[in-house]
Amino acid sequence: MSKIMILECKQEVSTFNPFLSHYEDFDISIGNQILEFHRGGKLEVAGALNVFDARPDIEIIPIYSARSITSGGTLSAEGFTLITTEFLEQLQIAPPVDAVYFAMHGAMCAENESDPEGYMLSEMRKILGEDIPIVISLDLHGILTDRMIRQINAFTAFHTYPHVDFYDTGLRAAQLLLKLLDEQIQPTIYRVAIPALVRGDELITETGLFGKSFMVAKEIVQAGIALTAGMFIGNPFTDVPELQSYSYVISESASEIAEKEAIKLATDFWKVRHQLQAQLISLEDAVQVALQKTEGTLIFTDAADATSSGASGDSTVILAALIKAEYRLSALIPIVDPIVVKAAFDVGIGERVYSEIGGRLDSRFTSVLIDAKVRMLSDGKFVNESHGSKWYAGKTAVLEYQNYTLVVTSRAVSLYDRSLFLAHGQDPSRFNLVVVKSPHCQPQFFDDWAILNLNVDAPGSTSANLPTLGHTVCTRPIFPLDSDINYQPTAQIYNRIR
Repeated sequence: MSKIMILECKQEVSTFNPFLSHYEDFDISIGNQILEFHRGGKLEVAGALNVFDARPDIEIIPIYSARSITSGGTLSAEGFTLITTEFLEQLQIAPPVDAVYFAMHGAMCAENESDPEGYMLSEMRKILGEDIPIVISLDLHGILTDRMIRQINAFTAFHTYPHVDFYDTGLRAAQLLLKLLDEQIQPTIYRVAIPALVRGDELITETGLFGKSFMVAKEIVQAGIALTAGMFIGNPFTDVPELQSYSYVISESASEIAEKEAIKLATDFWKVRHQLQAQLISLEDAVQVALQKTEGTLIFTDAADATSSGASGDSTVILAALIKAEYRLSALIPIVDPIVVKAAFDVGIGERVYSEIGGRLDSRFTSVLIDAKVRMLSDGKFVNESHGSKWYAGKTAVLEYQNYTLVVTSRAVSLYDRSLFLAHGQDPSRFNLVVVKSPHCQPQFFDDWAILNLNVDAPGSTSANLPTLGHTVCTRPIFPLDSDINYQPTAQIYNRIR
């Protein structure tokens, strides 16, 4: 009987968001609570459990899980210390195991640690020893650090963007871990660093250029060259030392062919880097388009305030611009403002709230004065339509201000689908204009039926206009922050001998 430990720690942050995230922004599970949460679900751990459960010779040992409720700003030092203390305490009292599966994101950052995943893995090694095989799963927006790779035997990562392969990524990780156990193989990891940060429509894997990288990666695996292969594009908003893009190939053993394929993936990616940038429209021009469109639904994508990427969610920039331009058609806009929500709860449904709204968390945003009617109040708990997980936006109020319907939450919540809107009685297709605070959503949520989707160049901590963010920590030079970069891809090789 082989015992496999299950661990999870996932958070994506924007270090440009001045509002820190905290321990309270995580959903903590210990022991069998992890299984209760994930079994029957669609996330990575659920996929892994499906594989392990099919093997009668495998005993699952769930230990610790810290799942961020949504992305946010840099994790406070206190919050990170609490999580890691709990994590290490649970490891210390855990029974002996034969292997570990650890579900991670890869784009965490704390005030007191720029590589939280690497730290947790290295501390775990000290407790479990050097011989236990460890496989992790990661988001392709993770930062694949040297310290992380040195502590593990192999990893898997998402192959899709927008992400629809959470479950499949965990499934592949579990299959890979069992292969390590059953066949006693010692994988070799080839990582190629690419000095590029990218953000734009061509990253949509189903339709864009980035998808070709994964087509090639799958061909490498199908040809028997590798156990797994793919790309990381990092999270451009997590400004840490090793932030950049990476290609990777993991083979059963040392392989010159696998190394060459990893380098080729990086070379091909570098060639199209200019095309992997967002095509943005100025806010002024976007508003002019809105003033001319009177039929159908127009989408304003405000990727600069994307809560799923780590932004604060309290931007009023688009709302203020529409009001100034005297836009008169119906508009649906999400915004984070706990003070306004409290005021709405204080007066009740049908009453009016006279208050400034927005700009509470990120000082680059200015509040807008509203006199609005309270249309709905809720506890902010709902099930998302993307993968069925429960989301929590804190107490939430739907306000009607002139022709604007504002869905106001007490805390940031992911907005990469319509869940927040639909859970509060607002069908986006019934509005003339909808502000979507996410860089890309699955097409059925908006693009398949909207008349037009405009990527607006607005300020914010997750702006796709990357040179405006002000990176000071990541490795330089890096595209598109710098020019005249002389890039010769080389592979770093990792092999953990057991």
